[in-house]
Amino acid sequence: MISLENKIALVTGGSRGIGKACVEYLVKAGASVAFTFNINEDLAKKLCNELRKLNKVKAYRADVHDEDNVQAVVNEVRKDFGGIDILVNNAGIWKQSKIAEMSLSDWKETINTNLTGAFLFIKYTVPIMKGKGFGRIINITSTAGQRGEEEYSHYAASKGGVAALTKSLAVELGKFNITVNDVAPGWVKTDMTNETFSDLEEEQRIIVEIPLRKVAKPEDIAGSVVFLASDLASHITGSTISVNGGSVR
Repeated sequence: MISLENKIALVTGGSRGIGKACVEYLVKAGASVAFTFNINEDLAKKLCNELRKLNKVKAYRADVHDEDNVQAVVNEVRKDFGGIDILVNNAGIWKQSKIAEMSLSDWKETINTNLTGAFLFIKYTVPIMKGKGFGRIINITSTAGQRGEEEYSHYAASKGGVAALTKSLAVELGKFNITVNDVAPGWVKTDMTNETFSDLEEEQRIIVEIPLRKVAKPEDIAGSVVFLASDLASHITGSTISVNGGSVR
């Protein structure tokens, strides 16, 4: 029932984890997909090779801190694919720091990656969507942005900022047939959380606090992204889909 045929998607941070799952699911739903990566070009090439038989897929190196670079990447995607219908802002970092020990550079790195990066990709993608009279913007936030997170206050602040940005832009862009929503994961097993889940006692402590008694897979998040990108969600904007097993309600 969900089909994204003839749609063009751009996923930031798409070479691994949640971003990779989003790329895979969007392609399987029929979309052509561009995605960005920052460091590991080999992973990006591998993903392209795996999915190219299904639809057009291309990777772009991007520094989400750099406005000129973001603008150039968006322009390249428009040139290569003919437009952008769906933007998934997924690129992000999660680093521990107690507030009294957090340096200004630590703070700026997280805010610039998670919040400013999303802003920049939206800024340069929206004119393309306005020109088409259609757009779907889906931001990956976090339960941390909903309830806060001890020793990750900069991360929680960045994700809370993205959630507020989502609601503001839903109002601003609705008249252009552009919806803006966010997906808020809880714990997800990815490279970013490998260290946490390598401690079996810590993993069990986390699982007990989740009503569904399991940790999400990247694909659990990607499913909600594909739904929000589809016509089934055409009257949903300014909303958060919480994908956390019931840990934040």
